[in-house]
Amino acid sequence: MKKEVPQKPQNGIVRDDEHANDGMMAEERRMQILQIVRSEGRAKVNDLVRRFNTSAVTIRSDLNELDQRGVIQRSHGGAVIQDTVFRESPVHERIKSRSQEKQRIGAKAATLIREGETIILDSGTTTLEIARQLKNIPHVQVITNGLNIALELLGSRNTQTIIMGGSVRSDSASIVGRATEDMLEQFSADKLFLGGAGCDPDFGVSGTNLEETMANRAMLRAAREIVVVADASKFSKRSMSLIASFSEVDLVISDVSLPQELQDRIRSFGCKLILV
Repeated sequence: MKKEVPQKPQNGIVRDDEHANDGMMAEERRMQILQIVRSEGRAKVNDLVRRFNTSAVTIRSDLNELDQRGVIQRSHGGAVIQDTVFRESPVHERIKSRSQEKQRIGAKAATLIREGETIILDSGTTTLEIARQLKNIPHVQVITNGLNIALELLGSRNTQTIIMGGSVRSDSASIVGRATEDMLEQFSADKLFLGGAGCDPDFGVSGTNLEETMANRAMLRAAREIVVVADASKFSKRSMSLIASFSEVDLVISDVSLPQELQDRIRSFGCKLILV
């Protein structure tokens, strides 16, 4: 069953006694730091200490983590914007990558969906394969922020499709923003099928865009069971923004090329693992 997902901090500020016991709040702070560096071009440790009311040690740790992800560059006394920020490929390019593995994963995931269930499909190319497989399952309600998924299900007589409102991201064909998050808070679903640009077991399931990540977190809160669908190549990647740790995930569906050491690491979090 779905694990508890911490809520966002009040006023965007995280204090030491909170973030020590709450990795998600620490991640929120790091994403705010990243936004500051991107908007201003640089940030100083002392300024960030005052802004977030936390210690210099904590801020340096945050900056070091963001530097390791390649989204900023550490400098003396702070950080500057990284010119080579990792960006996701457009959806029309990603759909061609590892297509056979995605088809197998999508087909297996669809077998887990029962008549009458309500499911959430994250926007993405692997979840698109799930949509292609579930059209013959009667009375399924699909909640999605993926324009490509809604289009795929258009005309399916067995499926009721609910698409989120918000702003459209052209690179991912997804809908994001505060309106998306607010709408997701009104729903309850049996299962969430979640993709993610990176699936590093030590970091968690992660995405390349903060707004999309926030929509994904709202999906986590709405679903009773969390299923990660990702081909093996995703498990060697760590993207900018944390969506969920593997301790929050119930099931992972990947392909048979996933290395044994990664299989063991995923199972160590209590996740079930299916390889196809």
